[in-house]
Amino acid sequence: MTATKDFPAGAFTLRQPASHDAPFVFNSPHSGRFYPPRFMAMTRLDASAIRRSEDFFVEELFGGVVGLGAPLLHAHFPRAYLDVNREPFELDPKMFREQLPPQANVRSARVAGGLGTVPKLVAEGQEIYASRLPYAEAAGRIEDLYLPYHDQIAELLARTWAAFGTAVLVDCHSMPGSVRVGDHGARPDFIVGDRFGAAAAAPLSEAVIGLLTGMGYTVAHNRPYAGGFITEHYGRPADGVHAIQIEVNRGLYMNERTLQKTAGFDPLADDLTRFCATLMGLWTELIWPTPLAAE
Repeated sequence: MTATKDFPAGAFTLRQPASHDAPFVFNSPHSGRFYPPRFMAMTRLDASAIRRSEDFFVEELFGGVVGLGAPLLHAHFPRAYLDVNREPFELDPKMFREQLPPQANVRSARVAGGLGTVPKLVAEGQEIYASRLPYAEAAGRIEDLYLPYHDQIAELLARTWAAFGTAVLVDCHSMPGSVRVGDHGARPDFIVGDRFGAAAAAPLSEAVIGLLTGMGYTVAHNRPYAGGFITEHYGRPADGVHAIQIEVNRGLYMNERTLQKTAGFDPLADDLTRFCATLMGLWTELIWPTPLAAE
């Protein structure tokens, strides 16, 4: 059984605009919500608990970008099944029957927290699996789903850079409404992550924060979410490729107990479309093509 057979309708979707009009690529790696029966037979969790790691409806919140002229990539596989916002082999050796191969990173902080490439835990700390897995299970998911997903991101960014002389990856996520930041424990509406300036040019990050703040939202920067593997891996500002992560507070648009959208969903989606339209319209002021690309 290959991992692709777990997703007969496809493991991810790339929504392409009629015309790619600005150097932006949007990505929602954690909003997948198809739980294969074979996977559910492996887990000790019920159909509700297994969903606690989802970025609920994020690909819908940012869906307006396609009409604005930017592609949107989103996963159908859930984060509890495979997390593409990790290195390809961040794996916990205690999860597997066999010894892991040398390329496995078994000592990362994310592995220690139970949130590796094949996660051990859902977001609220509950163990996913009833027993140890064969290593072939992880290897199949990485080979069949993880690598093609990242190949698609890389291809989109290369094509965008070739067309515009620069490229911006916006990695879209959601966070629990309980997240607090700062000395006073404020609950931000958004957290913008750029790996503390290593993944995106400062004017871009400042514009994202300024636009959202100007719309009346509270915004934190890099803490507690500075960006995961995707932001870190693809963000190369010196080469004209920028990556920025946006975390949306779920309390703005859904009931986290029932996992249903609330009346706030449509207004927030409209605001995000307006925000993205403004941001995409500013790119020539914020992100200059590299000298090599401009030649």
